[in-house]
Amino acid sequence: MSEENKSPAAAPAVGGPSRSGGDRRGPGGQGGNNRRGGQGGPGQGGRGPRRDNRNDAPASEYNDKVVHINRCSKVVKGGRRFNFAALVVAGDGKGRVGVGYGKAKEVPDAIRKGTDRAHRALVHVNLRGNTIPHEVIGHADGGVVMLRPAAPGTGLIAGGGVRAVLEVAGYKDVLSKSMGSNNPQAIVKATLDGLSKLRTLEQIKSLRA
Repeated sequence: MSEENKSPAAAPAVGGPSRSGGDRRGPGGQGGNNRRGGQGGPGQGGRGPRRDNRNDAPASEYNDKVVHINRCSKVVKGGRRFNFAALVVAGDGKGRVGVGYGKAKEVPDAIRKGTDRAHRALVHVNLRGNTIPHEVIGHADGGVVMLRPAAPGTGLIAGGGVRAVLEVAGYKDVLSKSMGSNNPQAIVKATLDGLSKLRTLEQIKSLRA
């Protein structure tokens, strides 16, 4: 075959992209779409302001505290099934306090049930400033709790369920001692029993009149 019939190899166009190491950027060059959070125009993947609806719910007027969460397991054919029970105390910090006990298969549901029941079971207790009017002893099942008034600045000398009940009720200076069972329900109920026995000076005078 003569040299005239040989087709010459296609040469790359002047200024066009070569097959090795060419410019692979799309249209727009350096002004293309930035995928790492740059501010792109419409249709370039730019993100708008994030919507945060977590704080839209109205704040509750009650102070809720989870005292104890109990887990109960049941052995079935497929394995174990867990149920949870939550002991919750609620109060407004102005002399109203309640206790609720909720059961569910998930912890958040148990806490929600206990909180709702505590809000429906609120009772009024007497305060004298930031402490209690007089010494009292509460009894409930095997729980025995002694409460004594304290000087301003003493704080709450209590722990566990006793402290939770006193905090949500609005007390700040109280001395306490648990002398019975360590069961959280018994301690909480004994504390509520003691608070329900408190009487102010005016109430005692009206009863004796």
